[in-house]
Amino acid sequence: MATHTLPPRLTDWKRYLKSGDRVFIGSNAACPHALTDDLVKHAGDFRDLEMVHILILGPHPWTEAKYGRTFNVNSLFLGPGTRKPVAYGVADYTPCFLSEIPSLFTDGILPIDVALIQVSPPDQYGYCSLGPSVDIVASGWKSARCVIAQINARVPRTLGESFIHVSSIHACIEADLPMPVLPPPELDETAIRIGQYVAQLIEDGSTLQMGIGRIPDAVLRALTGHKNLGIHTEMFSDGVIELFDSGVINNAQKTLHPGKMIVSFCMGTQKLYDFVHDNPHVEFHPSEYVNNPAVIARNHKMVAINSAIEVDLSGQVVSDSVGRRFYSGIGGQVDFIRGAAMSPGGRPIIALPSTAKNGTISKIVPFLTEGSGVVTSRGDVHYVVTEYGVATLRGKSIRERALELIQVAHPDFRDTLLSQVRTQHWVPDYQVTQPSRVEELGDPQAVKLRLKGGVFHLRPLRAADERIYQNFFYSHDDETVLQRYRYRPDGMSRQKASHMVNVNQSRDLALCIVRRKGPHEAILAVGRYFWIESENIGDASFVVREGNRAKGMASTLLTTMIEIARARSLAALSCVVRVDNKPMRRLLEKFAFETHAGGEPMELKMVLPLVTPGATPAERPSSPA
Repeated sequence: MATHTLPPRLTDWKRYLKSGDRVFIGSNAACPHALTDDLVKHAGDFRDLEMVHILILGPHPWTEAKYGRTFNVNSLFLGPGTRKPVAYGVADYTPCFLSEIPSLFTDGILPIDVALIQVSPPDQYGYCSLGPSVDIVASGWKSARCVIAQINARVPRTLGESFIHVSSIHACIEADLPMPVLPPPELDETAIRIGQYVAQLIEDGSTLQMGIGRIPDAVLRALTGHKNLGIHTEMFSDGVIELFDSGVINNAQKTLHPGKMIVSFCMGTQKLYDFVHDNPHVEFHPSEYVNNPAVIARNHKMVAINSAIEVDLSGQVVSDSVGRRFYSGIGGQVDFIRGAAMSPGGRPIIALPSTAKNGTISKIVPFLTEGSGVVTSRGDVHYVVTEYGVATLRGKSIRERALELIQVAHPDFRDTLLSQVRTQHWVPDYQVTQPSRVEELGDPQAVKLRLKGGVFHLRPLRAADERIYQNFFYSHDDETVLQRYRYRPDGMSRQKASHMVNVNQSRDLALCIVRRKGPHEAILAVGRYFWIESENIGDASFVVREGNRAKGMASTLLTTMIEIARARSLAALSCVVRVDNKPMRRLLEKFAFETHAGGEPMELKMVLPLVTPGATPAERPSSPA
């Protein structure tokens, strides 16, 4: 077995470093803290060293004011250690797509003099692993005039394009320090709801990109019933381990690197570092590859899940700043949003809580906060998800986008958003009602259905459905229009459609079954009732699009309507049905509706009592199986 001599021990920084040099520091969980601590001890020997890095876990002593004559910080992505120095003007922030940061080094825009990296001990062939961070570290060391390494036996040996030969290292120290741990966040109710809605957008066989934090972890938790998922992401954390162990993530249907999880860095607990150590199912690659939108797009059904600080009603996404204060960075959001958009069957998703600061501030805003910068443009965004649902933006007009986004804003802010956006004439005067929930449906508000013919979703009708409700109406033949409306209406204007979909769902009820194809939805069936308060009954009706009958949609709608009406203590549901509408009559009779004479010769009134006078709840009629 070959043996390899370690590089020279670092004994004198002046042999490798001089004042004015640009110094690259390893990223995320792989910062060589023993090296940086030693350099800080020798700060008095140098002046004006430019320290370049992205996010780093752990302390940042080189940012302290007392070392200001020695270290000038240039951060390409902000974190807890760099936000304040940048805000106070004693450090710099350079915005850049993560996929393009390596070219800043290789093209000589930010030429690297010395790279400080952390690696595993060399294997029998003399190769050290970069461990949990290959990302921009690979280009950092390859571009540097001099490479100084902290060799740490606790660094996991990761596979892929993650190796550096000892001959490329000019000096080293040995320091076996524990890897920095990032505990999994506690999931709150908001994150869990967002995760459920995002999971509904993810099809079996999809390839995923996600970040770290409550929302990505909540999404992963909601995917336990999925199959054949893959991973191609700039980073992941502990949340993937359980799905991999259970077989939900198996990378079997990936169209690029099948059978492999592709990542550029990871951060998490020791369990995560143990998971990636010598794991042949996980490959680490540089950011210029993993984050390249053209590479990302080679994964079919690529789903990119990213977050935001705020989103305006036209779909512009702010992710790196809070007003004029820079908070994080561009990172890989745009890389993956665009890559997923180019992917066959891909779905770019922005997921965020609807509010901030304990519910006092809406994150869905009519206009961006002054000073905020757009990271992801309105043209890039396909979906925005909050705990109140999914806003679908691709192919939508500004008016439709505004309505979609208002429906997923927090209810406390919807009236304000509607009134503010009206000043720009984005929303017509007849649009007056904000979306409301059907509380009895619970969360998420969209119920996945497996019926004859495929997978569909049952959900409330909402204000943003104005146009697709029009399409639904105009899909009907003359007979359906006559049976549903009992006369022949001359059209369905936008204004009339708006009236039909703007429903106070706590008083009345309007449900639909939709078919989803990417960001496109088509209404296939509608069921509704209007509450007649004086009689405490629901005046019900429903209609199914031609070509979709005999699939169980009408029965499903009616079953749900009966359950909700009973939960609201309605005395009865009633339907007025034409005598010649035999399919509707048979369906209602199956549900124990009683037949009475109607007000017109060709009409029948069919009534389902929900509460028998004097009956206990156990004696009330139930829906048929």
